Amino acid sequence: MFLAKIFPFLLWFKGYKGESFKLDLVAGITVAMVLIPQSMAYAQLAGLPAYYGLYAAFLPPMIAALFGSSRQLGTGPVAVVSLMSAASLEPLATAGSPEFIAYSIVLALVVGLFQFSLGVLRLGMVVNFLSHPVINGFTNAAAIIIASSQFSKFFGVYVDKAPHHYETMIRVAKAAFDFTHMPTLIYAISAVTIMALLKKFAPKVPNVLVAVLITTVISYFTGFNNDKTVDVSSLKVAGISTQIQEFNAATNLIEEHGGNRAALGNVIDNLNAAESSAHGGASIELIKIESEVRILTSHMDQAKEQAHLLRKALRDMKFEAVIDGDNYSFYPQNDIPAGITTDGNTWRLKVKNRPLDSTSIVLMGGGAIVGKVPEGLPTLAMPDLTPKTFFKLLPTAIIISLLGFMEAIAIAKAMAAKTGQKIDANQELIGQGLANIFGSFGSSYSVSGSFSRSAVNLSAGAVSGVSSVITSVMVVITLLFFTPLLYHLPQATLAAVIMMAVIGLVNIKGFVHAWHAQKYDGIISVLSFLVTLYFAPHLDKGIMVGFVLSMGVFLYKSMRPVVAELSLHEDKVLKSAEHYRLKGCRHISVVRFDGSLFFANASYLDEQVAKFRTDHPDLRYILLCARGINDMDASGEEALSMIVDRLRAAKLGFAMSSVKGQVMAVMERTQLLDKIGLDNIYSDTESAVADIITKVHTNTDLPDKGCNNCPLTKYIPA
Repeated sequence: MFLAKIFPFLLWFKGYKGESFKLDLVAGITVAMVLIPQSMAYAQLAGLPAYYGLYAAFLPPMIAALFGSSRQLGTGPVAVVSLMSAASLEPLATAGSPEFIAYSIVLALVVGLFQFSLGVLRLGMVVNFLSHPVINGFTNAAAIIIASSQFSKFFGVYVDKAPHHYETMIRVAKAAFDFTHMPTLIYAISAVTIMALLKKFAPKVPNVLVAVLITTVISYFTGFNNDKTVDVSSLKVAGISTQIQEFNAATNLIEEHGGNRAALGNVIDNLNAAESSAHGGASIELIKIESEVRILTSHMDQAKEQAHLLRKALRDMKFEAVIDGDNYSFYPQNDIPAGITTDGNTWRLKVKNRPLDSTSIVLMGGGAIVGKVPEGLPTLAMPDLTPKTFFKLLPTAIIISLLGFMEAIAIAKAMAAKTGQKIDANQELIGQGLANIFGSFGSSYSVSGSFSRSAVNLSAGAVSGVSSVITSVMVVITLLFFTPLLYHLPQATLAAVIMMAVIGLVNIKGFVHAWHAQKYDGIISVLSFLVTLYFAPHLDKGIMVGFVLSMGVFLYKSMRPVVAELSLHEDKVLKSAEHYRLKGCRHISVVRFDGSLFFANASYLDEQVAKFRTDHPDLRYILLCARGINDMDASGEEALSMIVDRLRAAKLGFAMSSVKGQVMAVMERTQLLDKIGLDNIYSDTESAVADIITKVHTNTDLPDKGCNNCPLTKYIPA
């Protein structure tokens, strides 16, 4: 049915009954209970405010289900895609800033356009270029990076991100040793414990929702969050105003340099476009502006380092408060004047990447919570996508598209194996692409299929994609009516949700399996893992290194396929003489070529034939077993033709056996078949050997006509 190809969801209702809807209703609500807190956690992993996770859980689950091929796949925010989205955009804007949010939404649109294009063009097979060992190494590294990135929220500390993830973790460790907010740590450990126990002893209970409910309720009644906004005069620290002014100056300088660099970048783009159309080289003006950009970047890096040191100094300050009614005065914890009674609580300055307002300094006396979540649905609007932004984000979008789709299709196929459903990879690409495209219209960042939520959907009895539609409806209801209930949700709980979710991504057995399959696969998997860890948060480096190594191995094996000399095995079958250590015939070489004969390996066949001639000085005949040759190009045909010419010139015989139709067609079109002769083409190797033995051993020039010790004696006619 033509309409079903365009609108796959029409097939849901074939034989759909009331009982089916009940199952989908329960499954949809159950998945929503997991999706809502998970999506908020993943949004923060993507460098966005938590409520953007709800926006990403609004349209994408429904759109992906309507236009995909899987009826149980749960689409929405996922850990790896969230981390990659944040890592790719951090060089362009500050995480959480309006510019960063805009880039995240545009990135989702670019990802969607790329996935949709692949699906429409029926190019779903491109994901095969990312081999399993590479994905295994990358996924294990990503799981470690994602889990460790939540340590700061576990300990309630705040640090600036370093150029490398391991450097950031060192900063977190130092900050945690200096001061750990114990209530925050208790909330995090408690949330992990609740989820782990429920997962083990009550797997059908939505453990994520239970952990969120319990910790949010306790947070509300215990006053877990305790922030106070005061004037700088309330901070009884000598020189604090000067420190804040210096920090603000450094922060403003970063913004100023960034604005100037962006303006010069636009000028460079315009000059490049003008010079490309004029077919000219780089002008003096362009070189000068590029030099100015490099100088600005250097100044910007210096300002960032200065701001980092000033921010760290402010964050390291610890205060105790003197409370007089509604008035607070804060004294340094290690320098409290005698006779003053404080509240005994530790207070810290909340310092982000923005300048501080001296009249509204925020001090934290408790833990971090989600805070206010805007009520209502996001405004539907087309993201501001320009050609410049498109090409800037395209390399990252390609990697996210392929990784996200690989995760989605793997999950869909695993579920299809249980349900018997047919999965169309190209249709799934269309569904995932449209989910990202329409999701971006609703302020969503990049999404993909989720393993955990898909498993929940399947185990809850989902029959069709109606369950995903219901999940989206539940998210809409939450956005419209229940966002105030999320205000006191501890950030530590969201960190625990992420950590529990990525535990399942760790697969040490994958390394062992790859090593057992092929040692080079094991090495590639480990190298992908190590490179991803080292270059984090730039995760694309691990993927690219793994891809290059995999392609290198593939090309090497293609250039040097197996060229085996065959001899008779004890089970009376022709097998590799080298592998099974078999004695070969002095006068006949039976050669098997395993692989397509094309430009990259044609010379290798010539080298191996020459080697066999050297190894067998009494050689009289070469039989090429072509069973493994699936195709042959012009270079391969030319190499084979030259081999025939050289053998004939040396008065040696040449024949071929088991030639496939497509190879035979090439030989016919190029007249190579006429050169070899139809009487030298055999349908199978055994009959070829029998005929060639007759030809060779009836030659009276041979001193050993009977060749009694020949291993091919089975084929000598009686």
